[in-house]
Amino acid sequence: MGIILAILIFSFIVFFHELGHFLLAKMNGVEVNEFAVGMGPAIYSREYKGTKYAVRIFPIGGFCAMGEDDEATESPNNFNNKSVWARISVIAAGPVFNFILAFIFSVILTAMVGYDKPVVSGVEEGYLAAEAGIQAGDTIVKMGGKRIHLFREVSVYNQFHQGEEVAVTYRRNGEEKTVTLTPKEDKELGYERLGISSSGYEKANLLTALQYGVYVERFWINTTLESLKMLVTGKVGIDQLSGPVGIVDVVDDSYKESRSYGFMAVLAQLLYIAILISANLGVMNLLPLPALDGGRLVFLFVEAVRRKRVPPEKEGYVHLVGIACLMILMVFVMFNDIRRVFF
Repeated sequence: MGIILAILIFSFIVFFHELGHFLLAKMNGVEVNEFAVGMGPAIYSREYKGTKYAVRIFPIGGFCAMGEDDEATESPNNFNNKSVWARISVIAAGPVFNFILAFIFSVILTAMVGYDKPVVSGVEEGYLAAEAGIQAGDTIVKMGGKRIHLFREVSVYNQFHQGEEVAVTYRRNGEEKTVTLTPKEDKELGYERLGISSSGYEKANLLTALQYGVYVERFWINTTLESLKMLVTGKVGIDQLSGPVGIVDVVDDSYKESRSYGFMAVLAQLLYIAILISANLGVMNLLPLPALDGGRLVFLFVEAVRRKRVPPEKEGYVHLVGIACLMILMVFVMFNDIRRVFF
């Protein structure tokens, strides 16, 4: 059951991404040859106003075919014949829709389980937080110059900056004070900690669900960017990347662990994972890499600046190389996932 849920979650997120491309294409009058749900042979299709709508046999994502690789067409509504800003909006819509979906899921999850304000519930003796004067009831407002809205941001910041001093700004009775803390190793847990604990989750109403839904999505976007930064700087190895197989394993484990607590617990876990995947997909697709939406946007912005399109054959070669590199990376990540999960 967990495997089925993983496939459905991932497929819906990819489908919503393609829906963004589709809707903006229609808004800009771009011809859409086909909009499909699923992959593989079509089990149902119908043509409406020049677009073929299809349901395909494998429920894995979907696609929006706009004929953007067809350079020979004379139709004024072909993707390539539209203005550069219309094309930019169509390409950018996919990642933007991933962020919209992550926000919707974040609001729903916050309404269900509440939100973790960055309020300190306790300070452990022997850690610099206690020596610096931080007390229970204090609110952490900044760490390392970054604004803090959720207590989980405190924990994740510490995980990403092990062994580093950090400037922590906290608020008490309306007054703010900044102290410099150095995490201390917890030999039992095997990593360095600041020695402060969370006050837990507070129940959300409609307004706080919307407000903290933004903060939750922002948290996952920043976490993704920080992870990429660590990957580029070598602090995280490429062997720690995870792909579809790893995602399926995480969803399956989460389902098995939460099902004994009832339907709402399972739903909360699935929403949590869906937010993570959707935010990640949005960020990754905006990276300025060939074959990704971000890579295509780079060429479009260059065209907007120089008012002349990059020769399609040259752009095609760049994206072809990008696709080849992406496929090699996907094979490596899948092999790594299989080795980690099954061996």
